[in-house]
Amino acid sequence: MFPFPEIRFVDILDIFLVALLVYELYRMLRGTNIIRIFWALLIMYIAWRIFDMLNMRFCSQILGGIMSIGLIALVIVFQPEIRKFLLMVGTKTQLTGDTLAKRLRFWRSDVDKHKGVDFEPYIQACMHMSQSKTGALIIFKRANEVEELVRTGEVVNAKASSALLETLFFKNSPLHDGAVIVSGNEILAARCILPVTSRTDIDPNLGLRHRSAIGVTEQLDVISVIVSEETGAISYALEGEIHHDVTPVQLRHALEKYIGQTGAVES
Repeated sequence: MFPFPEIRFVDILDIFLVALLVYELYRMLRGTNIIRIFWALLIMYIAWRIFDMLNMRFCSQILGGIMSIGLIALVIVFQPEIRKFLLMVGTKTQLTGDTLAKRLRFWRSDVDKHKGVDFEPYIQACMHMSQSKTGALIIFKRANEVEELVRTGEVVNAKASSALLETLFFKNSPLHDGAVIVSGNEILAARCILPVTSRTDIDPNLGLRHRSAIGVTEQLDVISVIVSEETGAISYALEGEIHHDVTPVQLRHALEKYIGQTGAVES
């Protein structure tokens, strides 16, 4: 039998702070490619500590060697992803004003934060643009901040409406080229530039608008809604996966499920 260790208040505080750190890292990395590195390192570290506590010297030495050499290899292999992560940390850890309050309210779910969002203007705009075959790309903010995307375009900061969205994507509008970034009931920016996916396993017939919609969801925790200029089909992308040719009802279901609840969904 193993002797029961003495638990001090400092030990409880230590566990709480580590759990909080892991949770905040997960929130920042969720929806990005770097999350895979995060989980791999976390699992390997936990296994290493368990082997060490059980005095399994052979397994502990092997994992210890992998951890020491593997970290150097990861820095070399995943240099672009690590660079993006460090930039992400620099822009997401400002502990002033509202940001500090949001960080301290870590127990609130992301869905709770988005309750009360009216998706009707977005659904109506997509339906009208689908009928007129007007190309559109709308990025819905979820948990992560999107200041970097907003900086690439023109700041709007206006209440979302179907007419405004259709005007922004009108072919003769100077703001129609690029993506519109929205948060809740507000349009943050238009004509924003998005990262393009580098995947080779997606449909080669997809254009730049669809590839950008996939690419941004690989790096940020957002939902992309696309209206095809060629066919008028409505699609949405989430976590690097695209869902083609959805109906307005299916789009509403997806937005309410992954962003927030607004009431009953029409059938």
